[in-house]
Amino acid sequence: MTWNWQIPGWPDFRYDAAALAPLEQRFLLSSGEILGAVHHVSPTERDQLRIDLLSDEAMTTSAIEGEMLDRLSVQSSLRRQLGLAPDTYPNKPREQGVAEMMVDVYSTYAEPLGDDTLFRWHEMLLSHDQRLEAIGSYRTHEDAMQIVSGRFDRPVVHFEAPPSEQVPNEMGGYVDWFNRTGPDAGAPLPALTRAGLCHLYFESIHPFEDGNGRLGRALAEKSLAQNIGQPSLIALAFTIERQRKTYYDQLERHQKTLDVTPWLVWFADVVLTAQQVTLRRVGFLIAKAYFYDRHREALNVRQAKAIERMFREGPDGFKGGLSAENYISITGTSRATATRDLQDLVGMGALTRTGERRYTRYWLDLDAMDA
Repeated sequence: MTWNWQIPGWPDFRYDAAALAPLEQRFLLSSGEILGAVHHVSPTERDQLRIDLLSDEAMTTSAIEGEMLDRLSVQSSLRRQLGLAPDTYPNKPREQGVAEMMVDVYSTYAEPLGDDTLFRWHEMLLSHDQRLEAIGSYRTHEDAMQIVSGRFDRPVVHFEAPPSEQVPNEMGGYVDWFNRTGPDAGAPLPALTRAGLCHLYFESIHPFEDGNGRLGRALAEKSLAQNIGQPSLIALAFTIERQRKTYYDQLERHQKTLDVTPWLVWFADVVLTAQQVTLRRVGFLIAKAYFYDRHREALNVRQAKAIERMFREGPDGFKGGLSAENYISITGTSRATATRDLQDLVGMGALTRTGERRYTRYWLDLDAMDA
């Protein structure tokens, strides 16, 4: 098998710029929409938006690699890293590390890329891992760096990266390319093209012993932020995680060729979808503020507690809707009181109701804000 880094001409990827042009335009328009929408969010809600989006990214960029994190610990670590009022939830090493890296990516997006940047991120991400020989430095092991699946005795090799001895030179070229293709550099590339190439290029070198996927997605975020001149705050990993199999299939396919137009188109579509996820989240926060402007004074203590819990579930709300049993569990009240409270919430236009009897479910009424 010949891998892309073994093909003459590497790393000069070939692609059809015309196929990407309309996607690039959509990205710039959506970036403006996000910026405009965020201006309608209060400073407090803006801070919460950062926490929510960064924690979602931290959780899902780890989930893509099969690592499940404690969301509350991630959010607690993010609050500390961002200088916001801390909570009392304990920090855990794994969660603290990924939160620290996410905030560093967010706050230093404009700085040029260097080996020191990547080493810093790697150490933040994996300082807790005692299995690794090299933390905060490129891999040096003599064994082949392979992406493998299947049985131990019958492995399937999906990709083999350059030998460790080649990594310093390969990464020297990569860092130079990244900095040369920035918006104010000598060979600037459009936002989506640069981000897609920078991710594929990095994953094809696979320079670290572990953590390459998470660092590669962080680099794509840095690249996008540089091109729009501010942290992108888009749900990139969140969106990739929902297409994880396709993501790996696309990477595998395009690590065997230098013709990468299909990869760039696929990656661009992912970024555009991620932007819509973020816009939906911002819209949800605006609707939440409008909801409380209309209803806060009318809610009793039980109702306010249940409504706050529903908003905490995010734009998708309770899976299947809020039931009377959910309300009783959240508020600790009796069934009769729960029934009266819920009927009152429907009557004031705070909730809508679907179904009958035991199939009755309640939903936040945000239609007025949409209108």
